Amino acid sequence: MLDIAAELDRWVREDREFAVASVVAVGGSAPRRPGAALAVDSEGTAIGSVSGGCVEGAVYDLCVQALQDGTTVRERFGYSDEDAFAVGLTCGGTIEVLVTPVPADAPDRAVLAAALSGAARGEATALARVAAGPPELRGRALLVRPDGSYEGSLAGLSEDGPSENGSGGPGGRAELDRTAAAEARAMLDVGRTGTLDISEDGSHCPGGVTLFVESSVPPPRMIVFGAVDFAAALVRTGKFLGYHVTVCDARPVFATRTRFPEADDIVVDWPHRYLERTGTDDRTVLCVLTHDAKFDVPLLTEALRRPAAFIGAMGSRRTHEDRDRRLREAGLTDQDLARLHSPIGLDLGARTPEETALSIAAEIIATRHGGTGAPLTGARFPIHREGDFQGTAAAG
Repeated sequence: MLDIAAELDRWVREDREFAVASVVAVGGSAPRRPGAALAVDSEGTAIGSVSGGCVEGAVYDLCVQALQDGTTVRERFGYSDEDAFAVGLTCGGTIEVLVTPVPADAPDRAVLAAALSGAARGEATALARVAAGPPELRGRALLVRPDGSYEGSLAGLSEDGPSENGSGGPGGRAELDRTAAAEARAMLDVGRTGTLDISEDGSHCPGGVTLFVESSVPPPRMIVFGAVDFAAALVRTGKFLGYHVTVCDARPVFATRTRFPEADDIVVDWPHRYLERTGTDDRTVLCVLTHDAKFDVPLLTEALRRPAAFIGAMGSRRTHEDRDRRLREAGLTDQDLARLHSPIGLDLGARTPEETALSIAAEIIATRHGGTGAPLTGARFPIHREGDFQGTAAAG
């Protein structure tokens, strides 16, 4: 649901009734990850996707039916020899889809609206929904914030139930909300989307309730150091991939909005000084395009000692060898230098700035998902992998 938060937030503000189908689990070579969503409103308008086309028609029909009967359902689609080209995933994988109706009088509509609004604004948001369990709980929603506070109730408790911070509530089910909020907050901390099982009393005993938790976190950062021609193409590519892109260069004549109209931020400062005062985390991508020792060495000395998902530096092999020597003289170890992708990019035979940006993006993606960069033609390894940047996951 949070995968298409901006569009659904608009639907809510327009008072539309709709149903949402969310991928809650996948197996094998499935085309979309947990959190992918398709929504259908009462006029039949559809947005989003759960399978890239394989089962969209069947899921569309489920959404229409859910709007008609007001029932939350969970459906599994997979490949079989009998129906390979009918309703199923001909790619050989399986997906499980949770279909939730959101009519005008839905008890959790306000909670869903708040979650969609927050995600659409780029705020860190977790949305927990009951994917399996007692019929009266199925589809219930809980909005969880980074500080652990929450809105709504999976247990269906009202004014006698938990407050925004989860106090009070009759019976053991009040613990369900508190436990769910704590678990969802932990998943939000690492940007993870997926399912978890807890009992109705909030314990982790077998049976009970299966929760689907979607995490929506602000876009990861890409910081491009060096306002060169290659940087302009990389900024456009980074924005296309969903990054918040910053360009940093010490030369004000080059680091301008005219040269980089698509960048989110343009910083005029020495690269290492800017990196020292800005934040990075396990999703941050650092691309060093300056290939000038007076910029590269102090910058990479700082970069390789802080959290980042990818650190790459441009330059010829001779430049790399000289840079490696200087970094070792600066005190970096073999373990530090093993994190550096240099020369940056995959071997695509790139020549133009756009082709070079594509080769850099390809290496970033391969690093994120554990890809080899090898052609898929004739390959024996799985096309879709579970690997990801440390601390990241599909952010619904």
